[in-house]
Amino acid sequence: MSETPGQLKKTLGPVMLWGLGVGYVISGEYFGWNLGLPLGGTYGMLIATVLITVMYVTFILSYTELACAIPRAGGAFVYAERALGPFYGFVAGMVQAIEFVFAPPAIAMAIAAYVQQRFDLDAYLIAIVAYFMFTGLNAWGVRQAAIFELVVTVLAVAELLLFIGVVAPSFQLSNLAIDPWPAGWSGVVACLPFAIWFYLAIEGVANAAEEARNPQRDVALGFGSAMLTLVLLALGVFFASVGVGGWHRVVYAPGSTVESDAPLPLALAQVVAQDSTLYTLLLGVGLLGLVASFNGIILAAARATMELGRSGYMPRYLGAVNTRTGTPIYALIVNLLLGVLAILSGRTAEIITLACFGALSLYVLSMISLFVLRRTEPALERPFRAIAYPWFPAVALLIAAGSLVAMTLANPSVAAIFAFMLVAGSAYFFGIARRK
Repeated sequence: MSETPGQLKKTLGPVMLWGLGVGYVISGEYFGWNLGLPLGGTYGMLIATVLITVMYVTFILSYTELACAIPRAGGAFVYAERALGPFYGFVAGMVQAIEFVFAPPAIAMAIAAYVQQRFDLDAYLIAIVAYFMFTGLNAWGVRQAAIFELVVTVLAVAELLLFIGVVAPSFQLSNLAIDPWPAGWSGVVACLPFAIWFYLAIEGVANAAEEARNPQRDVALGFGSAMLTLVLLALGVFFASVGVGGWHRVVYAPGSTVESDAPLPLALAQVVAQDSTLYTLLLGVGLLGLVASFNGIILAAARATMELGRSGYMPRYLGAVNTRTGTPIYALIVNLLLGVLAILSGRTAEIITLACFGALSLYVLSMISLFVLRRTEPALERPFRAIAYPWFPAVALLIAAGSLVAMTLANPSVAAIFAFMLVAGSAYFFGIARRK
């Protein structure tokens, strides 16, 4: 197997970038968001979701400027390094890696939960086998992985629309008011990471910009259309699922007190029989939504890790691109090993929260980088300029920073783990990476 530190292949157009953008995120509509309902109820989760939706819309309409002006696989790492210097660039690369490396294990466990609806297999085995399979697909080639991503994403979107269509006739407004506000405003804060899960990793489109045929045009189209699709789906799924029988029935299976990683099947089972053809069809296609995000984030995570190696902040072999496949195979392997370790921890909610800490930190550093580059590099070619600048970037920055503080107060143990990672990474930077 031969490697080169050269460029990635330019094979992606706007439709495939839309597929990647929606695919990265769409598992958030299938699971994870429901874990916020016991903490905040219907109203707490809804308020958190609206707030986070505003953050993501303003963020994407600002972040796209950076992605089009500097189309590199490292995404936020490259932007922060250019705007703020090597240390903050390294920190941006590290929090981006935390987001993208820890999101797939949570999705892998949801895949296992969906498979277990029909087959009595070990959840950890299912999740680990899935990790190996889709790491192999991404090692095969970016075009193959992107085509697969587009196909399963289209099917996953169609399944969500079908799900909404099937359960919507059973929607009752009164069901939204069943135990809607169990923890008051503190519940809104507790719901934030699970509202973020509706959209987490949409920014991964920027990590594929280097592989776009016309990044200045295609990335803007891919980002914008993906964000619109996801907002409509997130709100549709939330109201359709909770409106069938209240939030308890999409968190806990009948007779169980254990939080479920499969809320849509729980909602669907209230409308159609579990042994029906329609239930089986929706369950099978619904699995593709999880697969789409799993495959897509594996792709984005490899590019984030690769850029750290290519820039010399991490071992150089991580930045190598295989000459035959045009993919960063070593970066994929390292991410696979970290993902398997996270799966074996068995802590889905905590893993989701840790990924959200990484995401919010990335958003804060990215918006600061946008403001700094506008001041220090006014002549930089910007094919797409942030909408409503400076207001939209400021809104995204303030909501992201406020959410980061609120999540720290609500999740002190996970925040401590995240802080330890940052301290250890900073020590590595000043002790080893800076000299490189």
